[in-house]
Amino acid sequence: MNAVIYARVSTEDQTCAMQIRELREYAARAGWTLLNEYVDRGVSGAKANRPALKKLMTDARMKRFDAVIVWKLDRFGRSVQQLIENVQLLDSSGVRFVSITQGIDTDEKNPCGRLLLHLLASLAEFERETILERVRAGIANAKAEGKHCGRPVRVFDRVKAVELRTGGLSWRAIAKKLRVPVMTVVDGVRKGGHETSASAC
Repeated sequence: MNAVIYARVSTEDQTCAMQIRELREYAARAGWTLLNEYVDRGVSGAKANRPALKKLMTDARMKRFDAVIVWKLDRFGRSVQQLIENVQLLDSSGVRFVSITQGIDTDEKNPCGRLLLHLLASLAEFERETILERVRAGIANAKAEGKHCGRPVRVFDRVKAVELRTGGLSWRAIAKKLRVPVMTVVDGVRKGGHETSASAC
């Protein structure tokens, strides 16, 4: 079995030495060949851009190894969502994921590993639905309080626009004069019931 390890510490003054030592020992006991060590130093788990992890995931997609070994789950994902997405990507690439201090192993021959993947997928779906529900509730609450949601409302002199349109100016010329987008003028005039027979250009 060809394996790689991933380790991360949040600040430059911390060291990955303990993580790496235990990961190497685990691979040796399992009789696996360590091909590479991906290490992010001084990188917070909250950061999306983790160079070593990004390289690891790219190599996983290219099937350059059979297993990824980490010390703990929180070393591998900056959030539950990212953790799940990364583990699922590894699984779809045929790469096994092992967290040594938590007894997690997604080996396809391991029923507990397969159950874990299903649980993670369900958890990801639950989290997505929860976020959507919060967003919908927030929008509904804002609207109930009379707050505008969505794109900012463009304010312009509709009467002036109608006068200019009646005078024969094109929508584009009116928009330029009033300093608003063309469709804002068109929609505003038409919704106000002031469509004219002037040129549509």
